[in-house]
Amino acid sequence: MKLLRNHRARRAATTGVTLLLAGVLGTAGATASNARTAAPRTQQIASSVLGSDYKITLTALRSTHDEYAASVRLQVYTHTGGTWKESDRVTVGEVDGWFWYPLTGSRSVCEFSTASMEPAPLTVSLLITPSIGCSQPAHYVVKQGRVHAG
Repeated sequence: MKLLRNHRARRAATTGVTLLLAGVLGTAGATASNARTAAPRTQQIASSVLGSDYKITLTALRSTHDEYAASVRLQVYTHTGGTWKESDRVTVGEVDGWFWYPLTGSRSVCEFSTASMEPAPLTVSLLITPSIGCSQPAHYVVKQGRVHAG
């Protein structure tokens, strides 16, 4: 009889530990899943102000279809009425054509050069991956607040 009670106690303890472990693992899985969905969807990776005429930004946009993919948005702002207002935007490269993690890590911008003149030349080269290296430079011209292929 005493042996049967000890066996039942051990089974109850084992069941309790199993349920506790399942609960912890379930919570950890849910937390990891929530962390993925709560990850930033955009991150500014470069910015330049050209006198009082233009402000130019590069922003990484995480793909909604592939957590490893991203697009890059180049935005031009003009200073109007005491505030910066967006005057144009273009996508650098292909939509979802970049990798999110290299793009938002350190040294992701290989080249981002601008000049304060009209039209303002603009060159962008970004890290594809550490092993591949940098993209070929993309050349643009900002003229009267609009972006044109250079």
